[in-house]
This record gives sequence, structure tokens and C-alpha cells, in this order.
Amino acid sequence: MFVLAIAFPICASGTSLLGDVDGDGEVAIADVSVLIDYLMTNDASQIVLENANVDGDSEVAISDVAALIDILMNGPQTPEPTEEYVDLGLPSGTEWATHNVGATNPEDYGDYFAWGETEPKDNYDWDNYKWVNASTGSLYFTKYCMSSTEGDVDNKDQLDLEDDAAYVNWGPEWRMPTRDQIYELMDNCTAERTQMNGVTGELITGPNGKTIFLPAAGYWGNKLFLAGEEGYYWGCSMLFVPPTHYYSQHGTSIHFDVEWWEWNSGSRCAGFTVRPVRASQE
Repeated sequence: MFVLAIAFPICASGTSLLGDVDGDGEVAIADVSVLIDYLMTNDASQIVLENANVDGDSEVAISDVAALIDILMNGPQTPEPTEEYVDLGLPSGTEWATHNVGATNPEDYGDYFAWGETEPKDNYDWDNYKWVNASTGSLYFTKYCMSSTEGDVDNKDQLDLEDDAAYVNWGPEWRMPTRDQIYELMDNCTAERTQMNGVTGELITGPNGKTIFLPAAGYWGNKLFLAGEEGYYWGCSMLFVPPTHYYSQHGTSIHFDVEWWEWNSGSRCAGFTVRPVRASQE
């Protein structure tokens, strides 16, 4: 089995990989040796500690050697979600989280993110947006651009995982919703203006009668706007207007007011909330 592990290592898809103790970008038999050396010498200079806690019990110990060997023999196991989710009975089977990134309860606003950024800020505008060069005098996009008149064309209309606020903040079982997942939510669910623990928002009811609550958290620019009145929730897709046109300046979003809700878009630099969906478990 160890020979197979050397021949067919598990490669990293991001900046960290559980079990990649030596930090070389793959999980292989060499990581077992490095982990044992660390346990014998307590010298952490040759290891990546966050990758060495393989069994997830918050300490690096002999049990992690057994867990690492199990990964090499049987492959990595998909972890159970650490955040709660709801199956709304949608055709695709998509499961939506019960609360926003940065929140602990369904009615909490949580954190705000620019589209393609993974950390909250105090101010959201084009001057401090990660994926634009504002020094050119006009918006020039350095990533996620579909037109040579707008920046460096990479033809990416959906966020890479390292730029997905749900994936980065909650872990590999979570994503920001795609354009199609937002459409599906709108087409198959109903929305009702209500309050939860004194917080105004929309109660979204799925075909099976189960619900999620989206607080009207407003959005951030140089301050918080429309909190308690409207909701703005990012998806991971760029704005697309059929049949062919993509808008590099805008990301797809969920937007609701007192009387309506709809799929919409927003300037990528604006601070919107994020309600994750659970990644496919297939």
C-alpha cells in the first residue's frame, strides 16, 4: 500500500493540505517519516503544523501517524460539515447553510466581503479592491476579466476556490452559490418578509416546506447601507446576460427588498454578505 502512496500521491489543490506534513504539496509516505521525526524530537522546523494534525483533535500526537497512514491506504475522507445546513428539496439537491459566513445564528448579519476577496474590511471601494489596478485612471481588472478593454483576460467567470469566501472561511465542504444555484433557489422557493429574534429578513421556503432565514443585512461601502431593509448576498459567478455578454465589473447576487426578491448583481468592490451552499458530496 505504501508503494502505491508513493506512486500516486494526493496532490494539493490549495495552499494547505491535511497530511502534507513536509509541505511539499502532496501527501505521501515521506510525510509519515517527517511526522514521526517531529514526535521524537519536537523540532517543528521541518513540518507544517496545521497539516500535521491529521485526526483533527487540535494536537499533533501519535494518533496522527495512524490517521495519516489511513489516508495513504484508503484515501482522504470527506469531513462532515462543521456548520449546519438545510435540504430545501431543490431539484439539484443543493443544501443551503443556516447562517452567513462570520455569523453564529441565522439572524446575525455576519461578515461582508468584496467579490473575490476572503476577508472583511472597514471600507469597500475600487481603490482597495484586490483584483483591480486603479492606478491606470480607469478600472483595469487583473483577474476575472472577459474583455481586453477591461483588463487582463483570463475568461474566468467563476471564482477560484482560493477566492471563495465560503470555502476559505468554512472549509472544503462549502462554496458560495453559483449563478445556477441562485436561479434554482429563486425558481423553486418562496420568500416572505418576516423577523427572527427582532431582525428583519426573508424567510425562504423550499418545495419540501423547510426554510432558511436571510437577514436584511444591507451592504458595505464606506459605511453600512440599508441594513434592516434590503439584503445583498454574493454568488461566485460573474454577471452574465444571455446569450453571450459577461460583465467583468459585476458579480451575481441575491437581492431582496420589502416587497420582492430577485437574482441581481453588484459592483465587485462592494461588501455583501455570503450564505454558503454545501459542496456536492458525490
